[in-house]
Amino acid sequence: MKTNSYPSHEKLKKKYEIDLLFGKGKWLSVDNIRIIHLKSSEKLSIDSHKIGVSVSKKFFKKAVDRNRLKRLLRESYRLNKTAYKEAFGDQSIAMIFWASKEMPDHFSVVENQFLNLCKKKLG
Repeated sequence: MKTNSYPSHEKLKKKYEIDLLFGKGKWLSVDNIRIIHLKSSEKLSIDSHKIGVSVSKKFFKKAVDRNRLKRLLRESYRLNKTAYKEAFGDQSIAMIFWASKEMPDHFSVVENQFLNLCKKKLG
């Protein structure tokens, strides 16, 4: 399998997984990116890592803007999957949010903030 891919088995879709994540997950923020994550333990059986992306309708009224930000967030995860796995583990679920009213100027802004989020988790 390609390392720089985002296959459907890595997408967080199931309602019970999302409910579990919001019920027991831990929040972490860096600049404009927030993440809620939950690692697997003995009680929780998470077989692989899954990730979801969300952008607030409150901050971005137009669907075009929300979809653009979601694409940028997914792409930053896809290209930096190894950094994500080192920081959050192979068996975890997470959801990434854009927590700012400002649209980023370029993809590199989003990618740098995502990498800083991973570094903050490690250190």
